[in-house]
Amino acid sequence: MRTETLSYVNEHANHLELDSPLLITQKGKARFVLQNVEDYEYQQESLALLKLLTLSDKQTKQHPISVDEAFAE
Repeated sequence: MRTETLSYVNEHANHLELDSPLLITQKGKARFVLQNVEDYEYQQESLALLKLLTLSDKQTKQHPISVDEAFAE
């Protein structure tokens, strides 16, 4: 992950290339991460899937079902 200052980002905002996320610092401390929209959407979809898997795992631990029941139509 590349690191740049907030001043640099402000000066070059019109032509920033975001091949990977960009860590933006302010006063020497990490403040923001800038990424392209495709990567952001993929990340959000991945998090949503992980949440669904976690909820499903909790549910099956509370109320176990057989494989046949799980795939019944």
